[in-house]
Amino acid sequence: MPPRAPLSPARVVDAAAAIADRDGLDAVTLARLAGELGVRAPSLYNHVDGLDGLHRALTLRALDELGQRLQRAAVGRAGADAVRALATGYRDFARERPGLYATTLPSSEGPDAAIRDAGHGIVATVLAVLAGYGFADEAEIHAARTLRSVLHGFASLELAGGFGLPVDVEATFDWLLDLVTSGFADLAAASTPTTA
Repeated sequence: MPPRAPLSPARVVDAAAAIADRDGLDAVTLARLAGELGVRAPSLYNHVDGLDGLHRALTLRALDELGQRLQRAAVGRAGADAVRALATGYRDFARERPGLYATTLPSSEGPDAAIRDAGHGIVATVLAVLAGYGFADEAEIHAARTLRSVLHGFASLELAGGFGLPVDVEATFDWLLDLVTSGFADLAAASTPTTA
């Protein structure tokens, strides 16, 4: 049997993320994590600051992964195409990393500067995608919140098995994105001042 890799903060977070994705965020405990890693729970404190520190590390990992995924999805795209790519990246992250996804739901506007900065990076990506619609500042925030709300709603229902009817879920997702992108275009056009 090959020797076990030494414990490190990254290895601890990797194992915690795997538990969260497989069994849910509530399943991540120090005792469970220690068992998965084959160590005693007190040795985890050399790598994370207790359960709160572990949850913080999971949140940072999730925000970083989600932010990178959204940036990669949107790069080189504009308008409805960019919104669709960003939305697909968001949905894929939620499906592939459900435990990590759960850590991204609270607002990042708290006292933790690293979490706040990571959250701001995601918001900046979303706002850059929405900039092509020409929304004014406040309307752009409403559009970003709308997009997040519909994507989270869809992803949450999908993760919970909420789409049980025998109708193609991909077609429903496309329909949702048609509604969102056409709605954004209509709202942007209606708010653009006309010249006489």
